[in-house]
Amino acid sequence: MKHLIILFSALCITGMSYGQFNLSVSTGTSIGSAGMKTGEEINSSQTENAYGSYGEGVNFQIRGTYFFDSKFGLDLALGYLNGADQTISKVEVPGTNVDAIARARAFGAALSMVYNFNENFYGRLGALVKVGGKTEAVVYKKEVFSDTAATGLGLPSGSYSETNYIEDYHGHFPLGVVAALGYRFKLNEKFSLFVEAEYYGISLKRKDSEFKEFNTDIVLPDGTVAVPSFYSLDNLAPGLFKETTYLDELSHVDAATDGSKKLSQKVPYSSFGLNFGVTYKFGNPSKKK
Repeated sequence: MKHLIILFSALCITGMSYGQFNLSVSTGTSIGSAGMKTGEEINSSQTENAYGSYGEGVNFQIRGTYFFDSKFGLDLALGYLNGADQTISKVEVPGTNVDAIARARAFGAALSMVYNFNENFYGRLGALVKVGGKTEAVVYKKEVFSDTAATGLGLPSGSYSETNYIEDYHGHFPLGVVAALGYRFKLNEKFSLFVEAEYYGISLKRKDSEFKEFNTDIVLPDGTVAVPSFYSLDNLAPGLFKETTYLDELSHVDAATDGSKKLSQKVPYSSFGLNFGVTYKFGNPSKKK
């Protein structure tokens, strides 16, 4: 134990004597690394799976890196992901049209070890967590009433319902991995530019969801709104619930009687990305002995 304390103290003194801290800001774009099924596209002749990852999109990061010596450092990153639209449901059949997408709006953090291979090339490896945000579903649905239903509502043939809603999904606290290889170009003693290839490996298990907006209009064949807000956020259609809880286990009784409870599922956030940024160096360790 005494030797470990001495070794730890020596490492701390060495790190403090080097004392190099960098601050970096970057932006980049990413694509799905292992596309999983996100939904289906249906028309009159076929059904096709849609694949993707909610990790696709544009990200913005700010990172602080403390180097213990010229090779090893510790990196703390905070980032925001503006996710690309993923197809959940796209239906084009006579009498029904659905266009439903979902996208990530997420905040994350990563703690990584950094290793400088030389003055220009470096690598990072660490743990990644999602600390906030949501997966946002944006849905449009148009359904033409049957003649019988239209007559029952006192509407002419060809009338339809038009529904728009936004539903936010939240997940359990996830833990993933982040890895990157980068190249930095020194501009002067303080500033440098960098480009890096970055991998995120993470999935999110759903915890709950909530309707944020909901509206159904009854529309005549010529496009005139006959009944605005036939259904709304305060008056949802039968079988819909403002809030839904996702569980790992669900009894048959609850499944049959409580529509506000559903089985949970994991959604993919893994991605490959390319980032560009600038780094500012505090201090000048090259002059420290």
